Amino acid sequence: MQIHGASLLPEALLIDLPEIDAQHEEIFRRIESLKAACFGSQSVSFEDFDSLLAYLEYHFASEERLAREVGVDFREHATVHRNNLYALRRAFDEVRCGARDVHSFLRYAEYWFERHISEEDKPFARGIRHHRPGFVSAPSSLSP
Repeated sequence: MQIHGASLLPEALLIDLPEIDAQHEEIFRRIESLKAACFGSQSVSFEDFDSLLAYLEYHFASEERLAREVGVDFREHATVHRNNLYALRRAFDEVRCGARDVHSFLRYAEYWFERHISEEDKPFARGIRHHRPGFVSAPSSLSP
């Protein structure tokens, strides 16, 4: 997948797995799109937020597939994914019922995602390359 236009994914967050970097870019694009809609005059439907969470699930499944392909133990990382998705869904449920502001949810999601890439995905990518030196993930479509 080619990333068109200005990249939203900071260079410091690239993990050098093209498929995963493209998905990270898409997640940042979706968050930015939601932020723009929320701060602008556009109405934002909860379906757009559900779509973001569904894409995160797809992304997590892609990482798990890559780990299987190269023989990397993914159990700990999968647990992190499950816990993070649970926390994001819980936070979004609070938005749905009016207990949390949509803007705070988006700030939380963006901060969480940047931290996840830095602390979880970078070591994951090193593990992939360690098990298969020269491994390059094939770019894939951005949607499940």
